[in-house]
Amino acid sequence: MYKGGYRGKILRINLTVKTSREEELPLEVARDFIGGAGFGIKYLFDEVKGGTDQLGPDNKLIYSLGPFTGTTIPCASRMAVTSKSPLTNGVGVSLTGGYFPVELKRSGYDVLIVEGKAEKPTYVWIKDGEVRFRDAGKVWGTQTTDCQQIIKDELNDQNVRISCIGPAGENMIRIACIINERRAAGRKGLGAVMGAKNLKAIALRGTGSIDVASKEKLKAAIGEMQKAMKESPLLYPQFAKIGTPMVVDLTCALGIFPTKNWSATGEFAPVDQLGVEAQMTRNVGSMHCYGCPVGCSQLKLAKTGSYAGTLTEGPEYETMYSFGGQTGVDNMDSVIAGDRLADELGLDTISAGVAIGFAMELFEKGILTTEDTGGLQLNFGNHQAMLTLIHMMAFREGIGDLLCDGVKAAAEKIGKGADKYAIHVKGLELPAYDVRGAKAQGLNFATAYTGADHNRGYAFQEIFDIPVPYAADRFSTEKKGELTKWNQDVQMAVCDCPTMCAFILPMALMPISTQNTAALMEAATGLTYTPEEIEKVGERANNLAKAFNVREGFTQADDTLPERLITEPLQSGASKGHLISKDELKLMLDEYYRVRGWDPKTSIPTREKLVELGLGYVADQLGV
Repeated sequence: MYKGGYRGKILRINLTVKTSREEELPLEVARDFIGGAGFGIKYLFDEVKGGTDQLGPDNKLIYSLGPFTGTTIPCASRMAVTSKSPLTNGVGVSLTGGYFPVELKRSGYDVLIVEGKAEKPTYVWIKDGEVRFRDAGKVWGTQTTDCQQIIKDELNDQNVRISCIGPAGENMIRIACIINERRAAGRKGLGAVMGAKNLKAIALRGTGSIDVASKEKLKAAIGEMQKAMKESPLLYPQFAKIGTPMVVDLTCALGIFPTKNWSATGEFAPVDQLGVEAQMTRNVGSMHCYGCPVGCSQLKLAKTGSYAGTLTEGPEYETMYSFGGQTGVDNMDSVIAGDRLADELGLDTISAGVAIGFAMELFEKGILTTEDTGGLQLNFGNHQAMLTLIHMMAFREGIGDLLCDGVKAAAEKIGKGADKYAIHVKGLELPAYDVRGAKAQGLNFATAYTGADHNRGYAFQEIFDIPVPYAADRFSTEKKGELTKWNQDVQMAVCDCPTMCAFILPMALMPISTQNTAALMEAATGLTYTPEEIEKVGERANNLAKAFNVREGFTQADDTLPERLITEPLQSGASKGHLISKDELKLMLDEYYRVRGWDPKTSIPTREKLVELGLGYVADQLGV
């Protein structure tokens, strides 16, 4: 019996036969996985068989909330969207915020599972548990903002919350994302899963209330959280005013802001053009997720040239990298325009920018020519060509069709040694930290179950010099296996499962992370945990995600980094001379597998570890 936090229900929708049904959410699942990404990984492993076609009707799209969503806990309007990734073939989890997550909880559900494939373009309309399947013909082909507005007008309710895809998802681009309001469930190509299902959008209206187990305990636990937030020297003084783009200045100073397809990190460091001072000349306001006192998302308005008048919610730090540093572009207004265009078309900005930078380096090295590009001059810094390529990728036009399924697939098609310049892990393009100067961050990229993903085990100890659980020399390999496991498990348990904004953790909550989560869980749900048990939830979910990937054929050889980062030292900047050598990577991996309790020869979780985590049935499936 649920006392609060949870609604206790799963809504299962089958697009093929246009049916829906409610199921009980087992209390033991809530206890073991808490919610969010934990629920997504659990149902993905249990319900999507090994070898399932990522773009076939048997793949599932899982929206899952945490028990904090919709309560008075700050920074908790988050949800996980999970599917078998069309980009990596492994677990695809993406976290997003805004108002849609709370609306889903108010509609009566903790989990929404979408199955099958609609016969024609469809959107699903859910109002307080009543499910209707509606014709999406008039919005098929629309950009994401227009799609949401047309559906709101059709439903005669401007307060409807909508999760949708743009043309990129419809065209099953493997780097397509899902958009709700202007928030993206980016990375891993989950928008392509919606497109393959002929599902344009999910529209929600919920009026239900969300109870908590103890209002008094919740007030006390929130008070501890708010105290840490107010005392943080980063959160309100800087992060609330600037948002994630504040990190541009920091990573440039550290010599780890990746530029020109990771060939000029430290050498091309466009702080004057893309850093905080330049950004503030474009800021016109901020946006808040539901119940968030921080409001880190900044609105920026382009002011020059053909980009003048373009407004975007962002660009976030990662987009400053992908459409700025990675492509050699130092024109702020073109980065703003690229961010808005990618959001409207439904493209993940990180993967799109990395693919463009990859193509630019190949062009400059003569591996691609104007004959391949349709006349485009793909030199680093060509912001007009960058904008053109974003559009071409979304519609599979010309060279865009070559790049739109990610750099791994593109390199395989191009040949000519192009794989040397493809910056990815497990098929997922790298985010904005040159890990040659931050080795725990590098180990996380190599081992995260999604592929190279900063949000799965962010090494804030190296980036922000925060000594929790202990200080870390960013150039050293010492204790980086242990640190990476801790980061991955704690961030899963504290952020991705309950759900809590991932940014709030390094900015304010690290010293009280698991303790405060345990207190919030008891107050909201009545379920009691020790801080150690909270961390164990993260370990359980990470092991189950690893098991899914093992079942899909991933091996120890996939836990690696791009050749450039292993063989080419940084040539300039504060991290000059550093790389992660093959021996250093092996040293860190060996420690990581050991502290994880995984077989050192195969990197597969041992039966002993899986049984310890209550995953004996998983050991049976893996044959360990």
